[in-house]
Amino acid sequence: MPTDQLERKPEWLKIKLTKGENFKQLKEIMRSSTLHTVCEEAKCPNIHECWASRTATFMILGSICTRACRFCAVNSGLPTELDVQEPERVAEAVVQMGLKHVVVTSVARDDLADGGAAIFAETIRQIRLSSPLCSVEVLIPDFMGNADALLTVLEAKPDMLNHNIETVERLSDRVRSKAKYARSLELLSRSKQLAPSIPTKSSIMVGLGESTEEIVRTMDDLRAVDVNILTIGQYLQPTKTHLKIKKYYTPDEFLELKTQGMNRGFSHVESGPLVRSSYHAHEQLQAANETVSSMK
Repeated sequence: MPTDQLERKPEWLKIKLTKGENFKQLKEIMRSSTLHTVCEEAKCPNIHECWASRTATFMILGSICTRACRFCAVNSGLPTELDVQEPERVAEAVVQMGLKHVVVTSVARDDLADGGAAIFAETIRQIRLSSPLCSVEVLIPDFMGNADALLTVLEAKPDMLNHNIETVERLSDRVRSKAKYARSLELLSRSKQLAPSIPTKSSIMVGLGESTEEIVRTMDDLRAVDVNILTIGQYLQPTKTHLKIKKYYTPDEFLELKTQGMNRGFSHVESGPLVRSSYHAHEQLQAANETVSSMK
């Protein structure tokens, strides 16, 4: 859809709000445990669907990010605290919610020597202790390329290691703050070298001015470092101060991108207008594990 026709969102981006009992209960649990979710902080369009089905992505290490990416609605600034009890509270909330799969992500904490890796690892361990049947996916920042920080997280044995490439190489420096395209690929590659049995995952936003050829090239770059799962979704401008949308991709275009990704060997590609990194995360993990099992 041309830039001059972007005044109104297309029909396929209209969200049906569902605030059932599960949604209300989950919100109460989050508030009573003083926890943050990326669902709220990043204004995810799927919050009502996911919360109604008792699925959420916990955001640890506070609600203030040390970076200011031009696509993200999370508050940026200088964090003032580190809550070492947070892993236990997340684990308790997982029990209360009865989750079978949990995603743990965080703000970037470049003010910490390990970028918050130790808190990630402890959160995984606490969830394992209290909910041994619950699978755990982590969506981590790049830790500024700190290999020891990555190892700290991997040694806690998450079921899935997720790190988002976010956009194509040409746009990366403009879209992301401090993060580097090559560093993200290096992290994903190193993860497979250190823990080859842990599936890896990444995500691309579209609608920022990239070409189809650049998206496909990014897919090839991710497959070159053996990333298993890819998610592709429409960038939606959270506020007027964030990057403007250059294009709305149609459902058919997302379907074609899914085909392109599957043809390149990803075990699963989740591609659609409202898809975000953690959307249908449990199903994605199952797909990755089935692929690994079939290769044994």
